[in-house]
Amino acid sequence: MSTETTNLEQGETDDPRASFRVDTLPRGLGQAFREYVVKVRRGDPGGLPAILGLLVIGVLFASTTDRFLSANNIGNLMSQASFIALIALGLVFVLILGEIDLSAGATGGVAAGFAAQGLQSGDLHAAVGSRVYVGLVVVLLAAAGLAVWKGLYAVAGVVVLGTVLILTGAYDGHVWVAFGVAVTIGVAIGVLNGVLVTALGIPSFIVTLAMFLAWEGVTLDAVKSQTVSTPRYEPWFRLTHGNMSPAQGWVFLVVVVGGYAVATVVRQRRRASQGVSYDQLALTALRIGSLGLAGAAAVAWLNTNRNPNDGPKIEGIPWAASIPIGFMVVFTILLAWTSWGRHLYAIGGSKEAASRAGIAVDRVKIGAFVLCSAMAAVGGLFLADFTGGAHPDTGQGNTLLYAVAAAVIGGTSLFGGRGRPRDAILGAVVIAMIPNGIQLHSGLPTSVVQEITGIVLLVAASVDAISRRRSRSA
Repeated sequence: MSTETTNLEQGETDDPRASFRVDTLPRGLGQAFREYVVKVRRGDPGGLPAILGLLVIGVLFASTTDRFLSANNIGNLMSQASFIALIALGLVFVLILGEIDLSAGATGGVAAGFAAQGLQSGDLHAAVGSRVYVGLVVVLLAAAGLAVWKGLYAVAGVVVLGTVLILTGAYDGHVWVAFGVAVTIGVAIGVLNGVLVTALGIPSFIVTLAMFLAWEGVTLDAVKSQTVSTPRYEPWFRLTHGNMSPAQGWVFLVVVVGGYAVATVVRQRRRASQGVSYDQLALTALRIGSLGLAGAAAVAWLNTNRNPNDGPKIEGIPWAASIPIGFMVVFTILLAWTSWGRHLYAIGGSKEAASRAGIAVDRVKIGAFVLCSAMAAVGGLFLADFTGGAHPDTGQGNTLLYAVAAAVIGGTSLFGGRGRPRDAILGAVVIAMIPNGIQLHSGLPTSVVQEITGIVLLVAASVDAISRRRSRSA
């Protein structure tokens, strides 16, 4: 009897996938749990630290004041977390690369400043002066040219469109056009950051620190040492002060849960057809059902009247919650379902290996910086609304520190290669809970906010460093 015959009798085949039979088995709840435990032991806790942080801080404040878990306060908490979450969502892309963008907060400030000044004045050129106006246009055109040079034609088109809007004054009295101009400015800044990092090889820390200082000055030029009020513009005011209608909230839930269900089922079927491990229908249904039930409970609760006083009802999901969640869903799809997202993780894991594999490293990096600055501009719009207008110091102070802390606390690695959009949302809620809860305790000094936030960030960074060390030794 030949060796080949003996092997066949023992269950071996000539199929090269035979040695990977375990990977083709469908996963049940028990297997999924065991795999998660192994993942944590190997140094990838994911969002577990943030979830534990939410529970600990939530229990602490809820046990000391009954106002913390009131519907009205939860609505305020979402407004406080919105701009942090949006800026952190953009930072996740850069952090996955192992880079940093210290100019994100200032980018949000300068973008919101020009948008608000254009709306208030009706003539941005006259309001800011020729030096600032011409300088802004030159920067935008230079960014468009650099984007074309790097083959990012869609990015160049966005910047050119924004430049045309500025030159023609089309944003005069049109809030949504002004929002578009703000995002365009963010995109242009992202191109500049990305090109300086990739083409000249300047460390991102230095490039974005320099940009942080520069945009602080430009913000001052844009708003002219005054507060440019935004509450009078209804769409802008509703960003952090408005709510969806109860019906819109239920539609939003159906879209999010339905989209997740379709994407999950399609992904599992595709994995099954390709002969790799996939989740059993029961496990998939459990995940979808859990999300649906939790979402339904949240929507039903938020649809109740949150106004503790007599007056108009305050009900519905705050836009400050739904918009960041919407961005999170889109970015999750971008990272998980596109080649660009896979390339981003590959570069964060090993730039040299990614380059040898034929990945256009520079283009992917510039794209990450563009998304980061664009989201910083969106976050700046929310911040200006939350604080009552665009100020000379909008986006400065602790804004950037809180956004970076949110991403790291949520589970994004400072060393690159690991991170998810949900990290920004989880971390932002943790960060916002600290000042929110302390404000309800009138006897506590405001300095406690900084102290507790610093401790939480240090713990998160320590978990990240320990996790990285364990993953290397695994």
